[in-house]
Order: sequence, then C-alpha cells, then structure tokens
Amino acid sequence: MKFSHVCIESLAAVLPDEIWSSAQIEERLRPLYERLKLPEGRLELMTGIRERRMWPVGTRPSDASAAAGKAVLAKSALRPEQVELFIHSAVSRDMLEPATASFAHRKIGLPGSAQIFDVSNACLGFLNSLTVAAGLIESGQIKCALVVSGENGRPLVDQTLATLLARPWTRNEIKPFFANLTIGSGAVAAVMCHRSLVQGRPHRLLGGIARAATEYSDLCQGDTHGADALAMQTDSEQLLVAGVGLAQKTWSEFTAEQGTSFDRYICHQVGSTHRRKLYETLGLDLAKDFSTFETLGNTGSVALPATLAAAVEAGAVTEGTRVGLLGIGSGLNCLMLALEW
Repeated sequence: MKFSHVCIESLAAVLPDEIWSSAQIEERLRPLYERLKLPEGRLELMTGIRERRMWPVGTRPSDASAAAGKAVLAKSALRPEQVELFIHSAVSRDMLEPATASFAHRKIGLPGSAQIFDVSNACLGFLNSLTVAAGLIESGQIKCALVVSGENGRPLVDQTLATLLARPWTRNEIKPFFANLTIGSGAVAAVMCHRSLVQGRPHRLLGGIARAATEYSDLCQGDTHGADALAMQTDSEQLLVAGVGLAQKTWSEFTAEQGTSFDRYICHQVGSTHRRKLYETLGLDLAKDFSTFETLGNTGSVALPATLAAAVEAGAVTEGTRVGLLGIGSGLNCLMLALEW
C-alpha cells in the first residue's frame, strides 16, 4: 500500500476516569493467590502494567466511540457535514445488529450522507480502518472520513475474576485467563482527509504492509459469556512466539517498501515482555519506542492509535517525525504503517 494524498488531519483519545491497579485486581483474587501460593505483584512484574482504566458499568462501546468522535471533531478544522465515511473499528460492539457505527453516528451527529459500517479485526481494527479510508481518499471517491474505536474491557475482566474464583483451578489451568487481566478500556478517533483539505502541515499516511498467519487463529479466542459478559482464553506463550515471527516477516517487506529511517516506533500495547521481544527480534532501538501499557494496559484496537495520540501530546512526535506503526492482532494479523507527522 502506498498513499500520496492521505492525511490524518486530527487525532484524539478519550480515557475513562476509573482506575484499576494491578494490585487491586490481585486483591480481588486473594483467595486464589493464597491457595496456589502465588506471589503478590506477579501481574505487574510479568507484564509491566501498573494499572488500567474502566468505563462505568453500563457504558456502551458506541458511547465511548462517540465521545472520541466528538473530541476529535472539536480539534478538527473540518466540519461534521464534510464526513463522507464513518467507521467504528473496535472489538467491542453494542450488539450484533445493527452495526455499532449506527449508534455512534447518531450520538456524534454526523450527516445521513455518510457511508457507515463496522470493521472488526481484533486489535488491528483501527489500523485496518485507516487503510480502508485511505484507499477511498486516494482513489478520489471521498475526501473526508472519521474512524473511531471504543473498547470496553470491564465485562471481560469482571467475568474473568468471577471465573477464577468460581472453582479450585490449578496453576496450569489459570494460564489461559491471565492475558484477560491486562485488558483496559479507552476510546480514540481520527479525522482522515485528502491533503488538499489540510490547513497547515499535513500529517501524511505514507503506506504500509499487511500480512496474515491464520494457522495461529486458535491461540487467542474471545466470545460472549451470557447477556452482559465476555470470555477469552489465550495461549500467551505461543501467541508471543507466533506474533513476533509474523512481525519479523512483515517488517522485512515493510522496510523494503518504506525504508528503515524512522524517528519513533509505536507498537501494539500488550506489555513489557512483548515489547522487548519484538524490538530485539526486529533489531530496533528501544529508545525510539513510546508506550502507554504501563498505565492503560491492553486496550485492544484503541491501544496503538491512543498511544500515538499520547506521543503527540507529550511532544515525542512533532512536525516532521517519521513514525512506524507496528500493529498486530489475534488471528494472527500484522499491519505496519508509515506516518510522517
């Protein structure tokens, strides 16, 4: 993929106020920890995640997406009526039908002339949506798109805690549930447009490479669990190995197309072990990384773009910064994009 006229005109993240520390989660699991003689601080030690945030009970993914959509439009020089494409790209959905984009579209107040739909691809949904919108902009079919994601991790973490306390699990039996405890909540949105609509310096999306390794699609699987709960089981060790292997193949093709000159890297926010292994395997300078998993956990499709927004706000990404966005999601799928801010 190569783009010549596509820009991220504005970017905004919205985070919940409620903070859940890893220590608080372990306290809720105290009976399990005591019976299995698990050391306190294990969750943070293994992941590097000190805390994560959660939306209030009853928050819908469309509520979170709409909040981010309103926030980014407040920053944008473009008007809501100029949006011709609207995509909700989260793992989390209000329901199976209609598309969650329908509810968020109404809550934001976007025009009826905008084409709307959901894009779902685990933690890659937002990045995939950027490429869908970019293709339509580059081809001249549209000039402006709004991409949003609102992830609500609370039902999954709540259900996981209830499950782990429901019966006498062994140490090996709890392993598939461990990744669930790293999940957090958040929302992010981006206004994308043709560079002719940009006032000031354009933040150009240059292109990227996508690769799949679906032979590993059974390593992380999530589904509904009753009316308001979610369930997920992950083979974290094998997922790490397979994911980094896929990233290595993708990186080789990505750099052949986009070069190796990047000022900053932002990868999907899983935790410290994943980041270290990924950067070691690809031979990247860890000093060029920018992370948020320490305080946000893994927020699914929100994680990478919200980290980009945080990097911009912190001054780690400024005008002219060349950024490599290194996305990966269960399935397995990998998408790497080059961005010139």
